[in-house]
Amino acid sequence: MHERPFRAPHHNVSTAALVGGGATPRPGEISLAHNGVLFLDELPEFARASIEALRQPLEDRMVTIGRVGGTIRLPASFLLVAASNPCPCGWLGSKLRECTCAIGAIERYRGRLSGPILDRIDLQVMVRAVALTELRGEEPGEASAPIRDRVTVARERQARRLARYGVHTNAEMSPAVMRRACLVSDDAEQVIARLHRAKRVMTARAVDRLIKVGQTIADLAGKAEIDGTCIKEAASYRAFDDDPIADPRQLAGGASC
Repeated sequence: MHERPFRAPHHNVSTAALVGGGATPRPGEISLAHNGVLFLDELPEFARASIEALRQPLEDRMVTIGRVGGTIRLPASFLLVAASNPCPCGWLGSKLRECTCAIGAIERYRGRLSGPILDRIDLQVMVRAVALTELRGEEPGEASAPIRDRVTVARERQARRLARYGVHTNAEMSPAVMRRACLVSDDAEQVIARLHRAKRVMTARAVDRLIKVGQTIADLAGKAEIDGTCIKEAASYRAFDDDPIADPRQLAGGASC
């Protein structure tokens, strides 16, 4: 293969087709996306069993398939990118059109994504609808080349720091490796404690993910340690930690996750 894979299965895909399986076990979409991107559009529309089956692969970067004749392990180190409407009708928070969904319908729609799955999604961003003038405007954004250069430098920093632990990127760090390899400043620890007291970061897994993202932000900025600013920025990318189901109509419109 000369290019990293990009897989985008439809939301009616079966659990076996997504994670692998069958009478004669075969790799699913997550293994076919190994070392590439798995894009799940309209994530809440996938079967609940299929979404929950992603728990182990997202954590271990492997998928285990058990059958009567034995158990096999397949590689599944993929970058998950998912998108979702903010509500069933798609207009929640929009300034262009009023949402027609009942609160209960919005809660049920959001409830299709469990807390353990959201904990495993490092970046959760609510995206507002783009204004037509901006969409049709000719003002160019930042070119891809300088962004790629910054990412390349950051990945080289990660590779050098993590070489002794047998991993290459921050995402691959286990909790044990993270505690040895990541330098977290005192002010960063204070920010984490405040977020936990405010119930913004509830679980141990969410704290670990927050530190990993903070380390990546530090690498992109060329910082030797994770400071409070890095943690605050990482926390801003966890939109669903604000308990959106409690008052979903306060959220901005657009695709999420």
